[in-house]
Amino acid sequence: MKFSIDRDILINGLSVVAGVVEKKQTMAVLANVLFDINGSDLIITGTDTEVQMSVRLLLEMPIDGALRTTIPAKKLLDIAKSLPEKQLIEFSAEDETKLFLRCGKSRFTLSTISANDFPSVEKGEDLASFSLSQQALKGLIDKTSFAMAQQDVRFYLNGMLWELDENVLNCIATDGHRLALSSSESLVDLQAQQPKSQIIVPRKAVLELSRTLSQTEDTVEIFFGANHLYIKNSYFTFVTSLIDGKYPDYKRVLPTNLGRVILGNRQELRDTFNRAAILSNEKYRGIQLMLSPNQMTIQATNPEREEAEDSVMVDYQGDSLEIGFNVSYLIDVMSILQDDQVKISLSNANSSALIQSSESDASLYVVMPMRL
Repeated sequence: MKFSIDRDILINGLSVVAGVVEKKQTMAVLANVLFDINGSDLIITGTDTEVQMSVRLLLEMPIDGALRTTIPAKKLLDIAKSLPEKQLIEFSAEDETKLFLRCGKSRFTLSTISANDFPSVEKGEDLASFSLSQQALKGLIDKTSFAMAQQDVRFYLNGMLWELDENVLNCIATDGHRLALSSSESLVDLQAQQPKSQIIVPRKAVLELSRTLSQTEDTVEIFFGANHLYIKNSYFTFVTSLIDGKYPDYKRVLPTNLGRVILGNRQELRDTFNRAAILSNEKYRGIQLMLSPNQMTIQATNPEREEAEDSVMVDYQGDSLEIGFNVSYLIDVMSILQDDQVKISLSNANSSALIQSSESDASLYVVMPMRL
């Protein structure tokens, strides 16, 4: 059995799939990718048994019959990257244990493992389905994923809540100290068995999706299941198991009665926070914000008794107020927001801050205060 594929096309496909493959695996076959060939279609699949990614590539010449085998993912990608651009890579399989590669004068032999040993992530019954552009879905993920927890004992925080609420998809992430919420526009072709449903998508799956999705208006079909999330288009297919747990009621975290409103230039605020962060405590990252009419003063100190003080002009007409925050959390929000003007809303010196664009409430960010 022989087939060939363009080197650059192969690299693009392998790069998408290889991110799912675990570097440290308990089963040898999990270090491999599955090659499934039928005619002129090559489907490459990688999995860690929880997350599965497949891409569909076109062979240069169709083959007679079908071929299924698994190949070491990292070795194959490294070989392909080492070969000259715009070249054909020819493959041949003479038995079930070896795969031979040839490109110009280069020759390689790779060991294979039977496709029968390759696991598959189970996809159960769908509870809801809808379509969304890749750009819109990637935007929702990128605007919220930075707030996900990492290796938190509250396992349900090590992922992202996807909530279908009537005709809108909300993505929510929190690590217990901050919260990010972003909402889509009306969804396309929404079909749901119930008006509202929630799933918790694991952190790794969220990051792989963000890496795979493109900034295009091409749509993807999205399916919610009781135990899975399934996303597909003509190029890739993505399946992940879900985190089984109850996500906190994020609406209770959103602060209310916010009588103090600050409007400021996003880039100026970001630059000021970055300067103050240099001399903040490396562990706790706390800074003090001092508000007075039309001005915000930022102070930072550290255990070496070094100090930083800076100020920035803002639109604020309330009473004087002092409040502490983790400066890294503020910088993250200022880096994610895109509009020139941002709005920061507070109620008192002990309240969380609600941060958003001054022109849109599609994305909201909550940062809890710190006692300094």
